[in-house]
Amino acid sequence: MSTITDFDPASYLDSDEVIAEYLNLALASGDTDLLLSAIGDVAKARGMAQIARDCGLGRESLYKALSMGAKPRFDTVFKVLQALGVQMQAHPLPRQS
Repeated sequence: MSTITDFDPASYLDSDEVIAEYLNLALASGDTDLLLSAIGDVAKARGMAQIARDCGLGRESLYKALSMGAKPRFDTVFKVLQALGVQMQAHPLPRQS
């Protein structure tokens, strides 16, 4: 008999390089829910309570801001990314002909 366990991406986010690639893939998808979920996974991997404190948010508020369907303010997302030690960068999109 086999058992199925829930997949937790946070348990695999164990280096700055893996975290950066994970977030870059979520950004590249263009899916805001996926991006928020990925940021939440990284926050969980780094310690949600500590990230919330670093952002000046309550832990529950941080969970709510990063939940599916949430529409957090940009400054909240920016503060969370700073607390996670990552930054966003702009790159030109390939031109379509």
